[in-house]
Amino acid sequence: MKSKNTETTEMCSGNVTAAEQEELSAAETVEKENREYKNSVFVDLFYEDETAEKNLLSLYNALHDTDYKSEKMIRKVRVENILYKNFKNDISFEADGKMLVFGEHQSTINKNMPLRCLMYAGRAYEQLVDKRARYQTSLVSIPTPEFYTFYNGVDNYPLENELFLSDAFLSTPDGNPLELKVKVININSKKAHGILTKCSVLREYSMFIDTVRKYSNEKGSVKKAVNECIQKGILADYLARKGSEVTNMLIAEYSYEEDMLVKQEEAREEARKEVWRIAHKQIHAAKRETAAAKKEVVAAKTEAKNAKLAERISLIQKKCVKNKPLSKIADDLEAEPEEIRPLYDLVTRYPEKTADELCELADRS
Repeated sequence: MKSKNTETTEMCSGNVTAAEQEELSAAETVEKENREYKNSVFVDLFYEDETAEKNLLSLYNALHDTDYKSEKMIRKVRVENILYKNFKNDISFEADGKMLVFGEHQSTINKNMPLRCLMYAGRAYEQLVDKRARYQTSLVSIPTPEFYTFYNGVDNYPLENELFLSDAFLSTPDGNPLELKVKVININSKKAHGILTKCSVLREYSMFIDTVRKYSNEKGSVKKAVNECIQKGILADYLARKGSEVTNMLIAEYSYEEDMLVKQEEAREEARKEVWRIAHKQIHAAKRETAAAKKEVVAAKTEAKNAKLAERISLIQKKCVKNKPLSKIADDLEAEPEEIRPLYDLVTRYPEKTADELCELADRS
């Protein structure tokens, strides 16, 4: 809610101009101080507003090709902080033996929606099923669940899509023990999904968001969008009654979306740094392992060379004991006399030393 002396900049998802940044910061502060603006316009229109039951009934009829007239068949169900953290962008209600869960996305569709809807359904059924009935032996009837996500973002998303809980399973089960399907419907007015023709309030809401985006780079974007939509009869009654509240809700929603984008980018940057740190550590470890392996290879080669040398010295020693001359020893070893002369000289000079000791002397000489 904005104060009398503070003009806030109205924005929805989109780019922020430099001129509006200061006003947006002030609006964010106002939003933090007014916690009643935790709902999105979508939630207010279909859950909180005085026309919510009428709007929900219209949406139900559009989805099921029915023509129910009584709003009394709508039973709203409130589940907190499951699909969206700290910002209410989902609604649920019971009607005609069904429990419907709706969420709206103006950013990238979260592929974990089936898992979050599973948790959401559990909370909702806790409210819908009497505690005592859960433990009775006879079968307890529960409303049939239906899960929908309305995509209203700027990315090129399909007209319809389906997300399945089983896609997240670590292994493929024999027969699916648990499945949950979330139907994603693109409600951008440019996509012209059939549901927009059947549900006028949803169509007008989509047109309103398009209008806000049209002015997103201008000062006072939401105010301009509200005025234009009222003139064109787009959510005219709703916006005439709640224009200032809608402004604050859109600012809060934008602030939340922007905050999420910043946090996601920070998380990605931290992930990139962590990957580099791990890679850098692994590279150094690999270099150390390579150096150690090279040392082992050199040591093994040296050991093999020394073993061969000690073996040749030992043979020369045995033949010298028999007083064989250098030429005869060379013939026996199939070598040239000059090739083995250095070893022969060592053996004859140090007859008391072992082959290993002579090998060390040969290495130093």
